Formats: sequence, C-alpha cells, structure tokens
Amino acid sequence: MNSEIKHESERKNDVSTDAVLVRRLRDVLFVTLDRPDTRNALAPEVVACLDQAVTLAARDESVRAVVLRGNGGVFCAGGSVGSFQARLDADVAGDDPLAARNREFGRFMQRVSALPVPVIAAVEGAAMGGGMGLACAADVVLATVDARFALSETSLGIIPAQIAPWVVARLGVQGASRLGLSGERISGETALRLRMVDELAAGSEALDELVAQWLTRICACAPQANRMLKRSERRAARRGLATVRRLHAQRRCGGHRRVSGEASFGLEPPFHGG
Repeated sequence: MNSEIKHESERKNDVSTDAVLVRRLRDVLFVTLDRPDTRNALAPEVVACLDQAVTLAARDESVRAVVLRGNGGVFCAGGSVGSFQARLDADVAGDDPLAARNREFGRFMQRVSALPVPVIAAVEGAAMGGGMGLACAADVVLATVDARFALSETSLGIIPAQIAPWVVARLGVQGASRLGLSGERISGETALRLRMVDELAAGSEALDELVAQWLTRICACAPQANRMLKRSERRAARRGLATVRRLHAQRRCGGHRRVSGEASFGLEPPFHGG
C-alpha cells in the first residue's frame, strides 16, 4: 500500500510525506485527512491516498462502516489552489490537465458513494468546495456547530461539476443552487436546516460521542442487510424507484449477526483522532 497512508501500527515520523491516516477499530475503518498545514486540501496525492483507503474498505467484507474526518480542526478546505495552477500551467498534449484531474476526482467520488457499507462524515471546521462534496457523498453527516460549509468554486471562476450530483442529492436543487450560485458560507446550524447535516455536536468531544452513538446504531443492524440496502439505493439512482421496489419484493436478506461484543460501540468511550 502507498507509504503515504499510515496505519495505527506503523505511524511515520516524517508527517510531511503523509496524507491520510487509516485506523481500524473493530469493524470500523476510520479514514482521516492528515495535512492540517494545507487545511487538508484535496491535492492529487491526497485524493490518491483516500482512494486507496476506499478500495481497502470496499474489499474487506468484515468492515461494517467507514468514518471520514480531518485532523487539525478542519475537515477539508477543498481543492489545492497550488495544484490547480500547476495543472493549468502543465503542457499535456491532447487533453486539458484540469479537466483530466476533474474526471479522476469524479470517479473517486463515485467509488466513495458506491461503498457497500455506511459512511459517516464527521465535520469540524471548514468543509469547502470538494470537501463539502466529499461530505455529501457520505450516508450520514455529523458536524460541530462551528463547522462551515461552502461551494466556493464559482468564486474562483470554475464550477463544482464533479461534486454537483452528490450536493444536489443531499440538498435538493434549490439548496444546491443557493450555495453554488452565491458561494455563501453557512454555519453548522444553517447546514442542519438545509439538511446538509444530519445532527450537530457542541464541540470536538461531543462530536466523538455522536460518532460513537451512530456507530452503535449502525452495528445494531444486520451487516448484510445494510449492504443490500446500499446496493438497492444505487439501483434506485440508476433505474428508478419502481425497479427497486420489485427487487425488494423478490429478495430476502438473512439476519446474520446483528450485534456482538466486537461490533457494539455502546459501552465504549468516545473515539478520538479517527
């Protein structure tokens, strides 16, 4: 696996070469952006590391949930401005380098939303541009009251094309238009009213507790039932609701295990630094 992904058992001393922390705790994979000096901006190498973590979660059938966070009190400030300029300056024959990178990020977003297990985005501080889009790709978005969200692309002269489907899916056309056409920065409380956020926490420690509560709920569900539900939801987006209703009527999912000592988070202390 790419050396820029750090596992709990093999942390690197040179943090300047690291982009993403990946921590497995029982059946949950915690994926944490770890470039606070750049406000966890989505530079190409950061997206590549995130993509590896998503692939790991997709292939491991024992994983029951994924938690996305950012270190340094910031979720993700969006795309890297330096990377944007470097791509614009690059001489790539036959293709627009910015368009090529945008398509690559769009494919990454598809893989996040296609994960077969529930994804929680735990947002502190800024979730701007692509960072907000990444949160929208999650199934559950939790945030602190002082979190800030914005679709800032239009203020830079570009459009949020690659994240737009997920922003519209979460906010609806009206809410997505409000933020996209104005570049407005909204608070956690406003994000809750717009249904960008599912639940708010007073601060970082309260957010840890809230994440633990949601993981307890998720792990109380049969894992195969959750996986089948997510597959059905993807079919709903592709084929329409009528087809999915027919699929649900034709299929049964076994209960399998619901809660075990390894899967239950109800009696555990809050998670830190996930």
